[in-house]
Amino acid sequence: MDIKVIRATKTAEQAGAYYVRIQAMARKYNISLETEFDEHDTPDTKYIVLLDGIFPVATCRLYAIDESSVMLGRIVVLSEYRQKGLGSLVVREAEKWAWELGFTKSVIHSREQKVGFYKKLGYTADETKAYKGEVFTCVPMERNLT
Repeated sequence: MDIKVIRATKTAEQAGAYYVRIQAMARKYNISLETEFDEHDTPDTKYIVLLDGIFPVATCRLYAIDESSVMLGRIVVLSEYRQKGLGSLVVREAEKWAWELGFTKSVIHSREQKVGFYKKLGYTADETKAYKGEVFTCVPMERNLT
């Protein structure tokens, strides 16, 4: 693997984020494009994309919730690249960018079955606030950025 981290600011780079999401989530879970791509997917949205050579293999979306908090979401790794540390890498890179932008808290609404993964990255879960989304049951989690 020849992994490169990019902060997707160009249309072609953002298309890489969209590609990973369509392949790894929309197709796998039969999620419509209208559900997968919401009001937070705009030309100004920030995305981390991991490339293996020139091929996009993982992504994370980030956007402001308020002045101090950032939402990390649509964290996806292509199935053939899982269990190689890329999920952790894409989250850490998004957190780093968020910190550079002045955010001090990161929020994730984790799929129920991924809570343990985010706990290993230092996130705390509020399982009393779990909710049923359109596709998955989600658990709000957060971590202070330092």
